Amino acid sequence: MRIALVDDIVSEQNSLQSRLHGQLARLSLAAEIAAFGSGGEFLLAAQKERFDLVFLDIYMKDENGIDTAKALRDFDRDCLLVFTTTSADHALDGFRVRAFHYLVKPYSDEELASLFDEIVQRLPTQDRYIEVRTTGGSIRLRLGEILYAEHYQHQMHIYTTDGSNTVTRQTFREFTARLTDERFFLCNRGLIINLEHAEDFDGVNFILKNGQRLPVSRNHSKAARLAFGDFLFGRGKGV
Repeated sequence: MRIALVDDIVSEQNSLQSRLHGQLARLSLAAEIAAFGSGGEFLLAAQKERFDLVFLDIYMKDENGIDTAKALRDFDRDCLLVFTTTSADHALDGFRVRAFHYLVKPYSDEELASLFDEIVQRLPTQDRYIEVRTTGGSIRLRLGEILYAEHYQHQMHIYTTDGSNTVTRQTFREFTARLTDERFFLCNRGLIINLEHAEDFDGVNFILKNGQRLPVSRNHSKAARLAFGDFLFGRGKGV
């Protein structure tokens, strides 16, 4: 995920950036944050590589954030736009440029947390991660890169798209409690799969896109077929 902060006051940039890092850590989201001192500087960067989310100050020296937002919408209709402002006087203008939200300064951490709870439902899920402890220290694993995970010999073995196997000493219940979105399905008491990487389900096994087969217990077979169908339908609709 790429986030832009557009504000001509450096102290305001630094304050918001620090608070955003707190929200990203709370939600286990990986993101790149870039700060810009003017709307023009931001627009040049956004034309080269799009941002998923922008926090845009309305009142900047010699500039109006609304004009920057209008220019952004000429080439990017999907970027989530959050205005940071000392007044909500431009609410109608914000509606016209499809603003997602207003943060009226000074805003509380609770307001920012509530906003991010909404934002996380709109942003790409591949940026979510979990942190696991290994013998070499803690590492972050992006959820979208997990193929499947299984529990044996009192450890979780997590297999990822790069071919690696990350091992952490954790119970299956503790590990799966962190994988709560629709991508993950419990095949049996010790195996969980990421449906993003499933090519098919034959009633007995999930077949991964790399050809690997993961068995599904008989008790979970019907639920597996329904979950896989629901996931494919949702993905086709862009969910």
